[in-house]
Amino acid sequence: MRAARTLMLFALLPLFTACQLFESEPAKPSTAGLTRMQGELTAVAGKLLFQPCHDQRNYVVKDTGGTSILQEAASLAGQQGALFADLRGKFSGVAAGTQGEVELQQLYRVERSTSACDDPDFKRMILRANGHKPAWALNVTAKGMVLEREGQPPLPVPYVEEQLGDGRFNLMTEANNQHIELWVAPQRCVDSASGSLQHMTAELRVNGQVQRGCAAFGGSRDD
Repeated sequence: MRAARTLMLFALLPLFTACQLFESEPAKPSTAGLTRMQGELTAVAGKLLFQPCHDQRNYVVKDTGGTSILQEAASLAGQQGALFADLRGKFSGVAAGTQGEVELQQLYRVERSTSACDDPDFKRMILRANGHKPAWALNVTAKGMVLEREGQPPLPVPYVEEQLGDGRFNLMTEANNQHIELWVAPQRCVDSASGSLQHMTAELRVNGQVQRGCAAFGGSRDD
């Protein structure tokens, strides 16, 4: 009888271990009450204002999420003054003739651009990644991904995604006799050519050759 009880205890150990591992998984930050918007950043009277694309409302930016947006905007603005920003936060307090406020929690992208608000592909885009020396770009949608490399024609291919934990993931394909992988991690990344800020780093591997760059979610994904 004692031997039988011992065997039962050992049989249950994997279940207890699995429960402990599951409970130790960090919970994803809640996005309740937060809204993602794209628009223009300008500095006015010592304040940073955000105006959503094709909208007349203005919001004073409060960096409650510690994104360092003030420093990023200052380093990018230069003589141009206005910047494009893709961000998530809690928007409140807009009435007729008044400024609202956005409590900023997540910064996806900040760049010098006068046309980003009119990007026709943004809403259907899952991910964009790019790098330099030589230049490359990878655009990902639900239908597949297109790899563009300097001196070569665009390469459209299917892909599979693997989640790696802690917000990291990779995209992989075996197509046209090529092995292509994109490894993405949630880490602040500054484009070496344009100075634009993106919220993820990227590493492109094509047949074993590695190139590094930055990445950001498009409009169809924002986890």
